[in-house]
Amino acid sequence: QVKLVESGGGLVQPGGSLRLSCTVSGNILGISYMGWYRQAPGDQRELAARITQSGTTDYADSVRGRVTISRDNAKNTVYLQMNSLKSEDTAVYYCNAQILARESVWKEYWGQGTQVTVSS
Repeated sequence: QVKLVESGGGLVQPGGSLRLSCTVSGNILGISYMGWYRQAPGDQRELAARITQSGTTDYADSVRGRVTISRDNAKNTVYLQMNSLKSEDTAVYYCNAQILARESVWKEYWGQGTQVTVSS
């Protein structure tokens, strides 16, 4: 069974930093893109950042310049380094990946989410 487990969320003051991690486990044969989405209360889930297997990145305009996505393919892990955090960054952050599991087909998987709260 494929699982995506996030960590690193929490409470941080405006201007602070957080690093989120997401590790994929299970009987997998490959991971294509990996990404982070976020959902604030009352809002739709939106893409924050995404990275391909080769390292090509894509960022939402709202986070570009403050956030860096990276991945360690050997560890099946994706990271989101967030700096200069603002109150509007407060949301539940979800890990997302396209994965080929053994005896399956390429499918999209989601983590359970980790809360990020930016407040003084």
